[in-house]
Amino acid sequence: MALIPWKPFGDLEKWLGEGIPDIWEWPEIRFPKLPSVRVPRMDIYEKGNNVVAEVELPGVKAEDISVEVKDNVLDIEARSEEEKEEKKKGYYRKESGERYFRRQATLPTDVIGDMAEAEYADGVLSVTIPKAKLKAAKE
Repeated sequence: MALIPWKPFGDLEKWLGEGIPDIWEWPEIRFPKLPSVRVPRMDIYEKGNNVVAEVELPGVKAEDISVEVKDNVLDIEARSEEEKEEKKKGYYRKESGERYFRRQATLPTDVIGDMAEAEYADGVLSVTIPKAKLKAAKE
């Protein structure tokens, strides 16, 4: 019987030699019923007397979006429900399904959260929040 040398990193070498599997897909492959959690892209900028946040939420209905501004923190949540799969479609792979989006951001200046206004069009949510200095100037 031949001796086989011990290689403590043998499995790692084999894994790297075959190409690294896509570790970001593993939960969806092994647990297809879990909703995929995504962190949407967000741009925040000042425009006049307002702070504006634009968030990408593709495939989400406006009524499934929740926006809250509290203590100068913008909190956005959205859920996209899975459509029932028709067995007749003959999928080779189905990656669309239930999705959950969540994003929080501390705003760069004091704002009046209860005066925030939101618009949703073409998969982009735009939230406009007046700066608090504007309120102080009026008083």
